[in-house]
Amino acid sequence: MGSGVYGSIAIVYVMRIGLIAIDGCFGSAIASIIDIVRVADGARGDVDPRIDPIELAILGPKRRVATTASMTLSVDHPLSESAEFDVVVVPALGTLTAAATNDALQSRDARSVIASLGRLDEATTRIAAACTGVFAVAETGRMHHRRATTSWFLGPEFLKRYPTVALDLDTMVVVDGNLVTAGAAFAHIDLALSLVRSISPDLAQHVAKLLIIDERPSQAAFVAYEHLRHEDPIVVEFERFVRARLDEPFNVAFVAQSLGTSRRTLERRVRAALNLTPLGFVQRLRIERARHLSATTDLTSAEIALRVGYANAETLRSLLRRERRRS
Repeated sequence: MGSGVYGSIAIVYVMRIGLIAIDGCFGSAIASIIDIVRVADGARGDVDPRIDPIELAILGPKRRVATTASMTLSVDHPLSESAEFDVVVVPALGTLTAAATNDALQSRDARSVIASLGRLDEATTRIAAACTGVFAVAETGRMHHRRATTSWFLGPEFLKRYPTVALDLDTMVVVDGNLVTAGAAFAHIDLALSLVRSISPDLAQHVAKLLIIDERPSQAAFVAYEHLRHEDPIVVEFERFVRARLDEPFNVAFVAQSLGTSRRTLERRVRAALNLTPLGFVQRLRIERARHLSATTDLTSAEIALRVGYANAETLRSLLRRERRRS
């Protein structure tokens, strides 16, 4: 298997992809990965005839599995053969809540998947996962002190279970060495494209054009923060307070006093709920509002900056550039 380097991602010129499927897994996740990989394989000759074939096979704990979309899949290889693949992909478990995800992780099939992932040699097999599938990878313990992402709405539960993981809920796809993770639900599309990009950036771009897939480097635009931590009334009130005053200077002590709490308590509760400082959260809200105004109005950069609390448009532009680099 030949290799090279593109950015921070190792390029692999021959790739065998093993896609894990268990009963109840997210049907559209499976379908989107299969379709993108097969389109890439079919189109590789049009981009560069030197690109070798891309093989995809279904791995699973039984011979046939049924997804949430009632799609029945024939399993090509047992989980015990996972190490024979260059990449093993773990899709979403088909759950939408923390409780359901915890239950799914305890199922017999999920425990078999977790055990097989734990036996893989990361030096030879890349592990990729998206949405709640990232929980299964984290269960192996191989994500300690590493960057990852998962479904934005399950971020607090993920941090509670795996506090040593450096969770990035903004970025759609996070690459940390031979570990690749992606965000919620249809981020499986972005995950599949990232795997194709590791073979050939030109092929990934071609596939994206063929399938009309827009670039979505961040989950931030889709995050409903009030859904993330509806159980913490202080943080809910904090968000409401600052959203109504994004055009005003931010002072955490003043906001804490206005909410009837202490600065230390506010900082601690925001950090626990969002893994951000209060100022960091306000900056995210300002960037979110600025992007919305830029896309939906004819306001100038200077006018938008004033509406989101920055007297200098260059300050806002600098923050936007920094966010793009992080993504």
